Amino acid sequence: MSQSETQAVRVVIAEDDVLLREGMVTLLERRGFEVTGRAGDATELLSLVRALVPDLVLVDIRMPPGQSTEGLDAAKVIRAELPDMAIIVLSAHVEVEHATELLASGDSLGYLLKSRITDVDEFIESVNRVVRGGSVIDPAVVQELVGARRPNDPLGALTSREREVLTLMAEGRSNAGIAKQLWVAEGTVEKHVRSILGKLDLPETADDHRRVLAVVKYLDAR
Repeated sequence: MSQSETQAVRVVIAEDDVLLREGMVTLLERRGFEVTGRAGDATELLSLVRALVPDLVLVDIRMPPGQSTEGLDAAKVIRAELPDMAIIVLSAHVEVEHATELLASGDSLGYLLKSRITDVDEFIESVNRVVRGGSVIDPAVVQELVGARRPNDPLGALTSREREVLTLMAEGRSNAGIAKQLWVAEGTVEKHVRSILGKLDLPETADDHRRVLAVVKYLDAR
């Protein structure tokens, strides 16, 4: 997405750590985004979102007063009230059991770990992907999902390469993106994807994001 396109993207940031919040504000504004609101708690976030109706919400999972799942709960309310709004939840820890429901609820969603946001260009690319309607799931979260083996787990039927492809699928990458990451032909990736979907009894679809949602839903149900 070019800078001229990102200039129209309006963002509300919900983060109770003032230094981190202002750092994100500065970063996004330098890249052409318009930060229209800042919130320090979930109640303030909901008020701002309802009043401003931004294009994107960046929200910490844990916020005052309880530092539990207030931010995530607010994100679920936003998704229910404004299903087309892009949402990225940020977390200091992998909290799969809380976030998967939100991630499986539609398009334009992301889950990023704060400690792993070390590359500015990569972060901006993730933000733009979510704004465009895609999904972004932190690789550490994906590994937590994929790595949770259970008795009679269909994932056990996957080859090591198929597990790599599944991980990249769940991160929101297209077949072309997976091929580039693994240095293989796109046709090879397509074969792996068909095999994975067959072994996991998931329907094939041309919609990459719906494919990701299917994988996330499946992994959450295991």
